[in-house]
Parts: sequence; C-alpha cells; structure tokens
Amino acid sequence: MIYDPPTTVGLSILTDHCRLSTWAWLWIGAGLIAAGSAFLQIGRDWAGFAAAFAPPSVWALAYAAAAATGIYSRGGFVAVWYLTIVGIIMWAATVPEYSVPPAPRPRKGKAP
Repeated sequence: MIYDPPTTVGLSILTDHCRLSTWAWLWIGAGLIAAGSAFLQIGRDWAGFAAAFAPPSVWALAYAAAAATGIYSRGGFVAVWYLTIVGIIMWAATVPEYSVPPAPRPRKGKAP
C-alpha cells in the first residue's frame, strides 16, 4: 500500500495492536484538532497542543522500545528525531501569547 513505510520493523510494537492505517488516523485526527485549535482564543488552545504532542510521543516510545529490546537497532535514532519534535511542541506551548488590541475607531464628525 502507498502509506506503508518500506519496513515496519520499528513499529512492530504498534502494529501488533492495530494496523498502520489505524495509527495513521491518529496523526490525521491530531492534525485536525491542532489546526482547529489554532483559531481559538489565547489560553483555549491547549487541546491543540495536547493533540500535536500525542502522535510523535507514541512513535518515539515505540521506536525507543524497539531499540531497547533489540527489535530495531536504529530505533534509538528515530526515537530521538520524534523526541525533537515533541520538544519543539513543548517549547511552543510555553511561549507566551499576546492579544493584539483592536485598531482605534475614527471619531464621529471628524474627517480623517
């Protein structure tokens, strides 16, 4: 299938529980939640960060476990890659956001 990676050895911990296409829906759903949360008011977008945090965390744990058990020796490098993404998401979640004040309205009776 087109969405299967060349080898799923590192993901065997995940594919033992569900098909890879099912796990793909985790990524799609998380992306939709994160994209929808981007339009919420400041402070109400926590669900988007949680959704963005979930898939790479699961993948990092799966590859780290595959490396630790010897199933996939290169899994440690892939886990570090996904943990880098997790770190960026965690950093972005802590950056303070500021609301922009509305533009001033022109006074009545005065021409600009």
